[in-house]
Amino acid sequence: MRGVDLRALVRLGAAAIVLAVAPPMASGRAPEVGEPAPALSVPQLDGHGFDLAALRGKVVIVNFWATWCAPCRAEMPVLDAFYRRYHARGLELLGLSIDDAHDRGEVGKVMRQFSYPAALMASAKVNGFGAPLAVPMLRPVSR
Repeated sequence: MRGVDLRALVRLGAAAIVLAVAPPMASGRAPEVGEPAPALSVPQLDGHGFDLAALRGKVVIVNFWATWCAPCRAEMPVLDAFYRRYHARGLELLGLSIDDAHDRGEVGKVMRQFSYPAALMASAKVNGFGAPLAVPMLRPVSR
């Protein structure tokens, strides 16, 4: 992807990267590299909409996380630094919290520390990824 240092993206490692490290789609299987990403449409915490299909052709990271997940919280500053460095070159990032809808306040409190947008999975209008089995969740990249 033009403008984004993919080696740096690989070094990031812990993030849930769409098409590389993602939970199974609603169909029960993970997307393969080169396949279209599953549909994801969700209102962000700031009120703006996030539609993954509208970002076709960009490098997009969808990071599944939860306020109670210590490894998730540990990777968030790294994700934020990566986002700040590469966003102007086309990188998009969404922190998709799997917390319950009633935890929205706590999710918002955590996200105030970071510059990338976030949303609650419970608010998704369309979620072709389905719910992750656990967080953090990594899936090996198929070659």
